[in-house]
Amino acid sequence: MKHLLNSTLKRREFLKVAGLGAATLNLSSIFSSCKKNRPSPNIVLIMADDMGFSDIGCFGGEIDTPNLDRLAANGIRFTRFYNAARCCPTRASLLTGLYSHQAGMGWMTAADLGADGYKGEINKNCVTIAEVLRQAGYSTYLSGKWHLTADKNMKQGGSRDSWPIQRGFDRYFGNLSGGGSYFSPSTMFEDNEAFTPDEDFYYTDAISDNACSFVKEHFQQKEDPFFLYVSYTAPHWPLHAKSKDIEKYVGKYKTGWDDLRKARYEKLQQMGIISDEWELSAKPDKIPDWDSLSEQKKEEMDRRMAVYAAQVDCMDQGIGRLLNTLQQNDALENTVIFFLSDNGGSSELQSRGESKATADIGKAESWESYREPWANASNTPFRTYKRWGHEGGIATPLIVHWPAGISARGALRHQTGHVIDLMPTCEQLANAEYPAEYEGAPIIAAEGKSLVPAFYNREIEREALFWEHNANRAVTSGDWKLVSFGKKDAPYTTKWELYNLKKDRTETNDLAKNYPEIAEELASKWQQWAERANVLPLDGRIWPEKLKNPTGR
Repeated sequence: MKHLLNSTLKRREFLKVAGLGAATLNLSSIFSSCKKNRPSPNIVLIMADDMGFSDIGCFGGEIDTPNLDRLAANGIRFTRFYNAARCCPTRASLLTGLYSHQAGMGWMTAADLGADGYKGEINKNCVTIAEVLRQAGYSTYLSGKWHLTADKNMKQGGSRDSWPIQRGFDRYFGNLSGGGSYFSPSTMFEDNEAFTPDEDFYYTDAISDNACSFVKEHFQQKEDPFFLYVSYTAPHWPLHAKSKDIEKYVGKYKTGWDDLRKARYEKLQQMGIISDEWELSAKPDKIPDWDSLSEQKKEEMDRRMAVYAAQVDCMDQGIGRLLNTLQQNDALENTVIFFLSDNGGSSELQSRGESKATADIGKAESWESYREPWANASNTPFRTYKRWGHEGGIATPLIVHWPAGISARGALRHQTGHVIDLMPTCEQLANAEYPAEYEGAPIIAAEGKSLVPAFYNREIEREALFWEHNANRAVTSGDWKLVSFGKKDAPYTTKWELYNLKKDRTETNDLAKNYPEIAEELASKWQQWAERANVLPLDGRIWPEKLKNPTGR
């Protein structure tokens, strides 16, 4: 059993080298033929916030998402794609192609933890997709959540060095912070100027409508390609939705979370997104059986999930309007559209609004979350939630739609990918060049791999992927994953767990004692990565509940 992991990797390396010439030539030919006689594609990157793996229809969910389902039916879905477990780290990795610590965002914008990897703001040793693509002739737009600027610099008068306009975007609409009220957010920005929303404001619609406006104005004024980042706050708490969307779902969840998990699990298997070999992860002991609840409690919990579903539904409606805008400008065919979520469903408990009444959940006077039992269902079939390194925290659906460049329709891709891969993917699609230096600062080499080979069902060659957040650690290599829970107090971590993801991606059978050599080798890889990627010194002491009135986290 000794050196089993190395032997597997060496064999893969041999096969890679043996077929490299033909495979590379073939892929280059395919990609070139897709781009031949076509202008560079537009690129639209859409991100949901705190949405679970199985919430949308094309990933096993019952929420009405016809527009995302349409993208999936006419494109491809990645079944093993990963984020960075939380909003700020994921956004930093997605936009820079680096692990979040390398960009200075190992934790959150709420605090500078005193080490280079935890400054709470993206640094000058990284470049954003917008900065790279703008140098390749792209116009660049962002509508929605930013959350890469230190809290102290989000207000007028603070440093704007890390604001969207200063980090490569030509136009910006949205919130610099992590979130807030959907009906009356405290501060919104157009480009670099703050404004107060109107009374009939609803943020999800505003993100969608401004994205559409950017596209319309672009086609009226320009002929160059564009990069559009649509960064929703939906369905992040607070549970705020429009009445007409809520009414569509009230009563739909009266069967409860136990039946919902089973239904999603079976649908995911039928779709081929998960293996029949994987067990449904066990429900945590603290989550009660649905049938044990009182009728009053069932009504309340049904309402919570109904509002959450309404938030996802409204986001999908807005994506539909964006697709129509692209279609009306004859641009849908040659626009590469990505859709994913920044982390798994959130178990965070929020309850601090003016009203606690069940009937008011979803309204402006309420400030609630949908709670752990529903988050457990959102992350079906996986364990844990946002913030953790187990699959429930880091697994995301990924849809890629590009009719001009991807001939597959409704196909699945089981290759492993990560948000660090989106920078090199966009770079290749745009024929852009990643710089070694930008505005006088040395730039850290991108860590990700282009996903373009997987568009044509080729392998993405990589040795390993890594995670750390709140001292929760993880590393994957091939079929193996090593993962550990973080703690608030030194030494900040628990023992390592080892899983074979090919046989057990739901992480139900810890094999650390069975394969100690593999566990040791992966732990060594994680340590080497942590030492070079600004992850150390590890610190699990700063947790959201220790901050005063954290918002949008």
